Amino acid sequence: MVAVTIPTFLRLVDLLPEVERSEGPDWTGFKVHGKAFGYLWERTSTVGLKQTIAEQLALVHERPDVFEVQFTTGQFGWVVVYLDGLDQDELVELTYEAWRLSAPLYLIEEQGGEPPRLPARRRR
Repeated sequence: MVAVTIPTFLRLVDLLPEVERSEGPDWTGFKVHGKAFGYLWERTSTVGLKQTIAEQLALVHERPDVFEVQFTTGQFGWVVVYLDGLDQDELVELTYEAWRLSAPLYLIEEQGGEPPRLPARRRR
């Protein structure tokens, strides 16, 4: 497994439609149509991603070294994700799901219901 990097995460977020970024003192927030779906903490190489509560619990139970409960709100459970414990496909799936849980239906339909594809990295 090749660990995911912060630039990879940022490239992925840039491929999602209508994402808004906001900068906090120690984090970068990501929203779609004013609804948050993710946060990045560069200092710790972690992201917080919106998931269903069931998915949050399953992720934390299956891989507590990679995922931890961040918080729950309403029907959503946010997870902290340690980027060095994920591969690119997992990151794409989790980030797309977080975006999808916040995006309006027309944007999801325009996206074709499929996560974006990150371009293959060129070898030097």
